[in-house]
Amino acid sequence: MFQNDNLATFQIQLLTKIIDIEKFPFTKLVIEKNVSPEEYDGLFHLLEVLNQEFMEQKEEGLLDYSSLLVKFAGLLTEKLAPAETIYGLKKEGYFPKLMEEFTQLMEKDIL
Repeated sequence: MFQNDNLATFQIQLLTKIIDIEKFPFTKLVIEKNVSPEEYDGLFHLLEVLNQEFMEQKEEGLLDYSSLLVKFAGLLTEKLAPAETIYGLKKEGYFPKLMEEFTQLMEKDIL
């Protein structure tokens, strides 16, 4: 008989076989890196705060958002790599304008 953790792991493995997990790189990353629910919620809270700051700075006419990227990288759980997380979030459509800006900054070697 499966214990709850083993059963959940088994069920996740089955699900990843029947869906195209490559369409969900962020979700795959969260699963592979064993991100806890608290870390997951913390990440989205951080993203909401950064997105709000981004929108405010953009409205004020600022053009350099590298401080937001540095803040994101510094506050991200050590389980997740910043670049991989950003690309995954972008592909899944989370915070599109912020992720686009972060992607452009990474391509300029800010991170």
